[in-house]
Amino acid sequence: MAGVGYDALLWLSFGGPEGPDDVMPFLENVTRGRGVPRERLLEVAEHYRHFGGVSPINKLNRDAIAAVEKQLSAAGVDLPVHFGNRNWHPMVEDTLSALTESGASRVLVFPTSAYGGYSACRQYDEDIERARAAVGAGAPELVKIRQFFDHPLFVSAVADGVRAAHASLGDVAGVRTVFTAHSVPSSADRASGPPSEGGNRYSRQIAEAARLVAAEAGIEEYDVVWQSRSGPPQVPWLEPDIVDHIDALHAAGVPGVVVSPIGFVSDHLEVIWDLDNEAAERAAEHGMKFARAATAGSDPRFAELVVELVREHTHGAEPRKLSPFPAAGCTINGAPCAVGCCEPAKRPAR
Repeated sequence: MAGVGYDALLWLSFGGPEGPDDVMPFLENVTRGRGVPRERLLEVAEHYRHFGGVSPINKLNRDAIAAVEKQLSAAGVDLPVHFGNRNWHPMVEDTLSALTESGASRVLVFPTSAYGGYSACRQYDEDIERARAAVGAGAPELVKIRQFFDHPLFVSAVADGVRAAHASLGDVAGVRTVFTAHSVPSSADRASGPPSEGGNRYSRQIAEAARLVAAEAGIEEYDVVWQSRSGPPQVPWLEPDIVDHIDALHAAGVPGVVVSPIGFVSDHLEVIWDLDNEAAERAAEHGMKFARAATAGSDPRFAELVVELVREHTHGAEPRKLSPFPAAGCTINGAPCAVGCCEPAKRPAR
């Protein structure tokens, strides 16, 4: 077996608290430099405390890593997987430091996001650049794996989740399929992608993924909406919000809804709070049927997908894609994939 030019795979994710004492320090890491009022942090902290102060994201990542390690071994790729986060332990700086001490010189990076945009893509470039700067001159070269929202294995895993959610509601006519993704400021979406593309790469990729999944699942009519908004009310974000959309569907006489969090890889806190709690409760208030489709991360095909993406680098495998979007996101040492691509919004002077 061989890693074919790479010493390891760095699994790069968002991070989450693993106990009540972690919650506020974690949220302060997430919002550092953004001027988020402490009252808002305390409000979000209650969401975590509802689940004992533990976000499921780290465990879900560790489970996914174990599945990928098995798939890599079965594929004959000798590539150890190391876990690092942006906002909570294990921090990516510490993971990269350990890789450097082990003698790694070239490492693949898998960010746990399928899409483009600042938060979904370029911020991971910044994580890579920051971690290498923290380690210093001896840091290994870091090669980030591409976006995968239109990979056939991702699409088929999400589509099966949608089909299963519909089946769980039984034979109810008129149930609406609704795809959700994390909302972002409208200005951030306009800036997503290189200027030559005209912007809106994030929302266009979400829309394309929804189209592909709906076609795979045999669904003709569906909606794309947003969730998890966190900004001040005077700043426009992508709309409509999932809860508001459920209100609108009820007013239109829709008897039930299947919600697929297509913008998320795993069932982390924003999925289970915003959908399994708030959206489900609103549907129940209206007497509507409700089912939430599974995310792709726990499906066996997700590990196969990661290995395919790895083999594009280690063995020159041909990329599998279902859309005409460019295979963006392949970057080295944190450099953006195009000039001016997904630049962060400039915050107004305070």
